Amino acid sequence: MSDKFRIVKDSMGDMKVPVDALYGAQTQRAIENFPISGIPMPRGFIEAMGLIKGAAAKANADLKLIDAQKANAIIEAANAVAQGKHDASFPIDVFQTGSGTSTNMNANEVIAELATRIAKSPIHPNDDVNMSQSSNDVIPTAIHVSASIALHRDLLPALKHLQETLEKRANELKEVVKTGRTHLMDAMPVTLGQELGGYAAQIAANIAQLTAVSKGIEALVIGGTAVGTGINAHPEFGQRVTKELAQKQHIAFTESTNRFASMSSQDAAVALSGQLKTTAVSLMKIANDLRWMNSGPLAGLGEIALPSLQPGSSIMPGKVNPVIPEAMTMICAQVIGNDTAITIGGQSGNFQLNVMLPMIAHNLLQSLQILSQGARLLADKAIAGFTVNQARLEEQLSRNPILVTALNTVIGYELGAKIAKTAYAKGLPLMDVAKEMTDLSEEHLKQLLDPALLTKGGIPK
Repeated sequence: MSDKFRIVKDSMGDMKVPVDALYGAQTQRAIENFPISGIPMPRGFIEAMGLIKGAAAKANADLKLIDAQKANAIIEAANAVAQGKHDASFPIDVFQTGSGTSTNMNANEVIAELATRIAKSPIHPNDDVNMSQSSNDVIPTAIHVSASIALHRDLLPALKHLQETLEKRANELKEVVKTGRTHLMDAMPVTLGQELGGYAAQIAANIAQLTAVSKGIEALVIGGTAVGTGINAHPEFGQRVTKELAQKQHIAFTESTNRFASMSSQDAAVALSGQLKTTAVSLMKIANDLRWMNSGPLAGLGEIALPSLQPGSSIMPGKVNPVIPEAMTMICAQVIGNDTAITIGGQSGNFQLNVMLPMIAHNLLQSLQILSQGARLLADKAIAGFTVNQARLEEQLSRNPILVTALNTVIGYELGAKIAKTAYAKGLPLMDVAKEMTDLSEEHLKQLLDPALLTKGGIPK
C-alpha cells in the first residue's frame, strides 16, 4: 500500500482512501462513482448538515440513547462542519444518488472521524453520528433548513434593502416628469417617482409572497427515518431536533404534519422556487427598464446615467455599459432555469422518496444566493447612484404628440388624432399645432398640456 493511501472497510469491502482524508470508504466510493460536474454540494447545505447532526446528537443524548461523552464530541465536530472548517472534506458531486445518501454518509464519516479524535475513543458514522436518522429524512431536512437560513438571513433582507432604496429614490424624484411608454412607444407622462414606486411595490409584493411560502419550507421531516414511519427513532426525536434547530437559528421551524408527504415530495421547495422565479421576473423587468433609460448616451433614450463602474469595451474607448443591470438579468435567467429543473425534480417523488434531492438542493440554494447578491448590487451600484438627464426629459416631453390625449374630453378623439399626426409628421411642438387647429387659447392649452398636471390623472378641463 502506498503511504498516500490507507485501506478502509465498509459493508462492501475494502477501499483505498487518501491517508489524510477525514472521510471514509462510502465517501470515496461516491467520489469515484460520480465524476460528473465537479460541483460539490453548496456551502449552505453542508452548514445545514452540520447543524442537523449536532442537534440529533443532543436529542439522542437527552433521550439517553447515546452517552454524553460521545454526544458532546459529535456536537463539537458537527459545529466545526457547520462553521465551514472542513468544507474540503465534502467533495461529492451534486449529481449523485438521488436520495443524497452519499452526502449524508460523507457528513457521518467526517463528523465521526473528528469526534473520534475529540473523544479519543471510536465513534461510528452509522451507529453514533447517524443514530435515529436516515438519509431519507436528513437530506430533505437539510434542504429545508439551508433554504430557510438563506431566505431569512440573506434574501429577504436584501430585497428589503432594494425596496427601501427604490422608495428613497422615488421620493427624491417625485417631481421629475418624463415621457411614459407603452409598447416601447411614447405615451402619457409619468414621474420618475411613480415609475420607481412601481418597482418598489413589485419588490414589496415579492417579499410578502416569499414570507408566505416560507412556512412550508420551515416544516422539517426529521424523525421520519427510512420511509416516514420513524423506524429506529425515538418518538420524541424529531420534535427535539426541530426545537433545537429553531432555538439555535431563530427560525420558526416546525415538525412536518405528515412525514409521508414530506419525504415523498418536495412540494415546499417547488413552491419556494416558484416564488423565487416570480421575484426574478420582477427584477429582470426592473433591470431592463434601467438599461433602456440609460441607453445612449446620444442614440438611445438617455434619460438617466447609471454609475460608471468599468470600461465597457476592449476596442471602443470611452464606452461604459450598464453592467450591474446586465448581471441582474443573467441572474434572473439562471433562477428561471433553476426553477424548471426543480419543477422536474419535484415530480420525481416515487412512492416514499423523492430521488432528485441533491439537484433540488443545489438549484434552490443557488437561486437564493445569487438573487440575494444581485438585489444588493442593483440597489447599491445602480439605483442609489444614477443621475437624471433633466434636459433630455424636458425635450422629449415637449415633442411628445401623445400629450394630445389630454384634449380628448375637450376637442374629441378624431381632432386630437389629426393634431398628433400633424405634429409628428412636421416635427413641430404639439402646442404650436394645437393652437393652429383649435380655437383654444394658448393659456388654456398650456394648462391642458402641462405634463406635470397630467401625471396626477383625472379629467382635464
